[in-house]
Amino acid sequence: MNKNITENQDLELVIITGMSGAGKTVAVQSFEDMGYFCVDNLPPALIPKFIDLVEGSGGKMQKVALVIDLRGREFFDQLFEAIDTIGIESKVTPQILFLDANDSVLVRRYKETRRSHPLAAGKPPLEGIQAERELLDELKGQAQLIVDTSDLKPVKLREKIIERFSTCSDRTFSVTFLSFGYKHGIPIDADLVFDVRFLPNPHYVDHLRPKTGMESEVSEYVLKWSETQQFIEKLDDLLKYMLPNYKREGKRQLIVAIGCTGGKHRSVTLAEYFKATLAKEGYYTVVSHRDVEKGKLER
Repeated sequence: MNKNITENQDLELVIITGMSGAGKTVAVQSFEDMGYFCVDNLPPALIPKFIDLVEGSGGKMQKVALVIDLRGREFFDQLFEAIDTIGIESKVTPQILFLDANDSVLVRRYKETRRSHPLAAGKPPLEGIQAERELLDELKGQAQLIVDTSDLKPVKLREKIIERFSTCSDRTFSVTFLSFGYKHGIPIDADLVFDVRFLPNPHYVDHLRPKTGMESEVSEYVLKWSETQQFIEKLDDLLKYMLPNYKREGKRQLIVAIGCTGGKHRSVTLAEYFKATLAKEGYYTVVSHRDVEKGKLER
């Protein structure tokens, strides 16, 4: 199989796969942010038909990312056949992105999220992880890019993916808005940190407490206050002053951390708000919510 997508090829196809818990969710979100049309867990046998539909879209979908994982493990034998088929019939050569992590890190991640491994079936996660490695060994050998996420935070994984797969020159500078909770610690990789604990807190509103800042009820509550609007106005003005200077200095990525108490409501709302606002200004923006899942586990 050809290891590189040719320069004159119209359709870019990336297959995202790898170990469960190694970061496929972060990866597919990164591709969505880069404008890829993404499909999660598409059975490999349907890939050729899907590519036919994409090619018949009149150029509306030129970049596609597909997630193939163990939820469709019975279809893995069909994956290589599907890749060969589209290579012959469509002249499309997929790039395979394989995400990996060492066993101890994967075990820790499963324990932190309280999820069971898809192959463990009530057994310790390590047994499922080892079985999965054996199953994916051949597919890993076919990958054009293997990323070990053992020591990578989600922000850094996004950065690696963007550097490899983003081809637009205006995306050489990206702004990541990272929400976090102060009770879980300040992010050590942030360039700028803003504390929004002074804003009205949805945690004290009973019907909003279980929700997050990604839900409209919470974001509307946070954004409606005059304190929030004043903060937005001042931070927006500051960022519009600073970002061109960072670009001129040669910085490729800026990580702006916004923190509230638990990292679930106010910080999430404002990270989402500034990501969307600066994107409209022409900046390439990414959002990451470090502690929102921790907030769910603490209910």
